Amino acid sequence: MSLRIVVTVKYVPDATGDRHFADDLTVDRDDVDGLLSELDEYAVEQALQIAENADDAEVTVLTVGPEDAKDALRKALSMGADKAIHVEDDDLHGTDAIGTSLVLAKAIEKAGYDLVISGMASTDGTMGVVPALLAERLGVPQVTLLSEVSVEDGTVRGRRDGDAASEQLQASLPAVVSVTDQSGEARYPSFKGIMAAKKKPVESWDLSDLEIESDEVGLEGAYTTVEAASERPARTAGTIVKDEGEGGKQLAEFLASQKFI
Repeated sequence: MSLRIVVTVKYVPDATGDRHFADDLTVDRDDVDGLLSELDEYAVEQALQIAENADDAEVTVLTVGPEDAKDALRKALSMGADKAIHVEDDDLHGTDAIGTSLVLAKAIEKAGYDLVISGMASTDGTMGVVPALLAERLGVPQVTLLSEVSVEDGTVRGRRDGDAASEQLQASLPAVVSVTDQSGEARYPSFKGIMAAKKKPVESWDLSDLEIESDEVGLEGAYTTVEAASERPARTAGTIVKDEGEGGKQLAEFLASQKFI
């Protein structure tokens, strides 16, 4: 029986762009270019490696987002994923992590799965809680923050590296795992992969397809809210220390005043 791997990915604003908040205090995603979250590329890579080592496996990439989020799916498909699912609905605007986990869980259940792989966090929200929320909603084990992951005989195994020690973890499938940016460099899409991605299937679902009510998601259904936001202050000129014999002392005093030492 084929190993069904679902990779959750996110279309995020380019971190190098000039990002702003909209009037409703959500990120103005129309004002900046977007891309597949870099941390999710590691999840796609690990899914592809697991599939390559399996007798029979299928990798599906799943995202929740606006029309442009298809670009993130196409990137994952060009890396080698087999098919994609895009959940898009106007009522999803402003959905928080808890609401997103609901939508993802419903979509994963509808698609069918044995293993769910996520990045360690998104590069915009950086909360890192969705994999755990997913596992709870799906009622399956979670093995998170892995630097190394493999699947064999119905069991997923991995290594989690901490500051002082490394842990060897395992769970029976079905399960949810998340991988860190230490799990292995993500491959670059080849020209052949880019061309092939154009022919791979991308299913589009909305909230009604997942039997989710609009008040369960979006700003109305969010458990968290942004009360206020302000732009980062413009950079000011730095402090210049002229070394006339006392430079080292002045530098040490400055670092101490900023509590760096």
